[in-house]
Amino acid sequence: MVLPPPTKLKSAFKNARTIPPLYTGGPVALTPDARNILTCLSEHVILTDITSGNVICRFAGDTQEITSFCITPSSTHLAVFTTSMSLRVFEIPKSSTSLDHLVQPIRTVARAHDAPVHVCKTDPTSTYLASGSADGVVKVWDIVRGYITHVFKGHGGVVSALTFSYPQDSSSVVKASKMQLITGSVDTRIRIFDLSASTNKSKPQAVLEGHVSVPRGLDVSADGKWLISGGRDSVVLIWDLSPLSKEGSTKDNKGKGKDKARTPSLIKTIPILERVEAVGLLHPDEALPGSSSAHGMLRFYTGGERGAIKVWDGTDGNVLCTLGTSKAPASDESEEQRQIVDVMYVSSFVGCSFSDSGGSYAPSESVIVSIHADQNILFHSLSTRSLTRHLVGYNDEIVDASFLTNAPTDSFPRQDTHLALATNSSLIRVYSLTSLDTRLLDGHREVVLTLDHSPDGVLLASGSKDKTARIWAPFVSINNAESWDYRCIAVCEGHAESVGTVAFSKKQGIDSSKPSQCFFFTGSQDRTIKMWDVSNIPLSANDTTEIIRCKSLTTQKAHDKDINSLDVSPNDRLLASGSQDRTVKIFEIEYVAGSSKAPPRGELKLIGTCKGHKRGIWTVRFSRTERVLATGSGDKSIKLWNIDDFTCVKTFEGHTNSVLRVDFVNMGMQLVSSASDGLVKLWNIREEECMTTLDNHEDKVWALTVSSNERTIVSGAADSVVTFWEDCTEEQEAEKEAKRAELVLKEQDLMNYLALNDYKRAIELALAMEQPGRLLSLFKDVQSGIEGEESSITGHRSVDEVLKTIGGSDLVKLLRYARDWNTSAKTSSIAQTVLHAIFKQRSANDIANAFGDEVKELAFADGNASAPSNVGGTALKELVDAILPYSERHMSRLENLVQESYMVDYVLSEMDGGIFGNDLTDDFAMEVDSGIPVQIT
Repeated sequence: MVLPPPTKLKSAFKNARTIPPLYTGGPVALTPDARNILTCLSEHVILTDITSGNVICRFAGDTQEITSFCITPSSTHLAVFTTSMSLRVFEIPKSSTSLDHLVQPIRTVARAHDAPVHVCKTDPTSTYLASGSADGVVKVWDIVRGYITHVFKGHGGVVSALTFSYPQDSSSVVKASKMQLITGSVDTRIRIFDLSASTNKSKPQAVLEGHVSVPRGLDVSADGKWLISGGRDSVVLIWDLSPLSKEGSTKDNKGKGKDKARTPSLIKTIPILERVEAVGLLHPDEALPGSSSAHGMLRFYTGGERGAIKVWDGTDGNVLCTLGTSKAPASDESEEQRQIVDVMYVSSFVGCSFSDSGGSYAPSESVIVSIHADQNILFHSLSTRSLTRHLVGYNDEIVDASFLTNAPTDSFPRQDTHLALATNSSLIRVYSLTSLDTRLLDGHREVVLTLDHSPDGVLLASGSKDKTARIWAPFVSINNAESWDYRCIAVCEGHAESVGTVAFSKKQGIDSSKPSQCFFFTGSQDRTIKMWDVSNIPLSANDTTEIIRCKSLTTQKAHDKDINSLDVSPNDRLLASGSQDRTVKIFEIEYVAGSSKAPPRGELKLIGTCKGHKRGIWTVRFSRTERVLATGSGDKSIKLWNIDDFTCVKTFEGHTNSVLRVDFVNMGMQLVSSASDGLVKLWNIREEECMTTLDNHEDKVWALTVSSNERTIVSGAADSVVTFWEDCTEEQEAEKEAKRAELVLKEQDLMNYLALNDYKRAIELALAMEQPGRLLSLFKDVQSGIEGEESSITGHRSVDEVLKTIGGSDLVKLLRYARDWNTSAKTSSIAQTVLHAIFKQRSANDIANAFGDEVKELAFADGNASAPSNVGGTALKELVDAILPYSERHMSRLENLVQESYMVDYVLSEMDGGIFGNDLTDDFAMEVDSGIPVQIT
């Protein structure tokens, strides 16, 4: 393996990307073009681009939990209901560019209902909104005008399902002008209301009885003939709505005679054998592999407690296909979390209108999206019957991370394609680095605690509280080459307690088609280290791959307390282990590869112990270039050990809490660490100093991993946030050099303007450079210059003209500089001169407008087109309030000096023409005492 040449020290990392929580439970909506998804995150609704994973915008919440929301088919408006019973209507941004500010509602109804709204839906024309509340009241709203058009009462409890019936095709059995609202409630009845303009009745056209439990899903066929309903009684009912199209008045199903003949009839009951939480009809032209695609065929989908979507033939009641993995009936909390709570269907046969251009767009393929109780959102393709995208809504506490590549390569550094995360769950998350697409690796029975990857990055190892370790490989699908996944290929069983750390061998083989790893280590709370033979495991998995039971080569009793970390040296000769007993132990690895005559053998021999930490050790890591070992401990310090004599050579202090992870970067010249204080720090090993601190977490940073090219650091914390820190040292240095060169040119231009007495350009340039010291020197030179003009305020008429005409942010900046100069007695005269020149030559409104212009410029720079008005007067008042106290102090000081000057003038006048004047002899003689004899010589 050829390492890249050493580089200079890294000093700056930027937050290039973040994987924040996406969905924390509640309703979910998909735009009709299947490009964006709306999810609940706490009290906010967020709009996310499905392909890139970027959050486009956040809609402002009212601090209350969201109970229901829906989007119009035209993708123009969003209606949101919360536990405060309020209705807020938002306009959805037309641009896909991310917005920094919250989107505010265009309409708010403070008390839309008297009870929380659990279901709401818009009609196909994006005109009306129907909402059903917990008190059994259904209201229909005009979205654009904002008023109520219908109120329906009489439901026997919580409204559980809503749908509109508005057939538009020529084959419909119902007139196109006739719109109906179909509702279901906990009284198990389904009610049909007529919304046509000619009818304004609050009573339903029909009441359908057939379910024995809560109806959870309703849908109407495109021609308006068939109604399908599914509920928690584990059945789906198909109703014939064609009798409602007959002329004349109709009654509910309790009517008699002709009215009874006009009541919808139950055609078929299909047992689903699981609680149904969502049901819907497929488009008649939807083609399914291996099934008939005859036009008009009634096919529907269901989703429920077993976590899989089933597509059914409504004619014979058979299952056509299953999307996802069906689980057994929920027996514990973990299984209950995987049940489906909602299903959305987007057909490629139904185009939608672009909100920004007015054109139409149809998705390239039909997808069915399932929302699960554990905050996972799965996208299934109907054409391939495969999982195309998986969005993880909430990762909970992230405890470990590891980069992966989906194929072996001979190049170095390898190309990282995926990121594996261990969270507070038995499922491992594997993210695609190009999008939010994720796969969940199901195999462990309890929480996964640790992750590691093979030297080539192809294989993933995991350790869990279920006392086992597993090895995962990329899954190669025979039927769908574009899909990706990971499958378990090996299991290591034998520990008596949780497996808290795993470590692959580090030497990478020459041939990428063969496994480069030969052995594998696990450390456990049972205080032992096990060495496993993994020389015969494959580098990929398929449908026929069987799970291998790995053989333990040796078991070593290593520590007196839990083993928290293991690491293998780059040459596979040494193994380091860190434990809660505050020691690090280094073992010599003896491995003999197996042959046809003898199995492989492995042993561990203790060669040294590193002591010096005052608390338990959380992490150990060998340098890839030097014979040193880095350790992080609960005593808040990082120590560097010489593995020749096991002495501590350096100690790094700076974290304010336990150091949880540490790793070498930049060819071993630097260290990166994470701690319980929520910070990631980059250290210079030679100088023992922290070069930069990366802060984007609010809780313990358990996970820390470095990419193969060492340009990206990934940190994951207990706040469920994953941050990608990208090296920007060269960019930052180039930017600094460009700014320095630009500053040199500007300084030269400033000197040239001053030499040419071009004060206008000199002042503008000094303001642009934000150099108040140069401006102060300029005004001093002008005031004390020999060429000072008596008629000028500042000493030069051109300077007066500049202060008279300068505007916008430049004037405000100069006034603030003068305010600062006014605080010192040494520079107050210059400040007073500048202020005098400005306030004498300009009106108060002109100066106040300059402050308003500055606010507008800042708002425009921030991308906010709407700036607050009437702020100039307030800002000017604040400036004057800051100037007045110092000006009064300076005036008082000058008055005292004037008074003191009168005394000096008096003394000087007396000295010149008083007691020391021409009458000195006479005055002196008159004051001589006559009693004193005078001797005349």
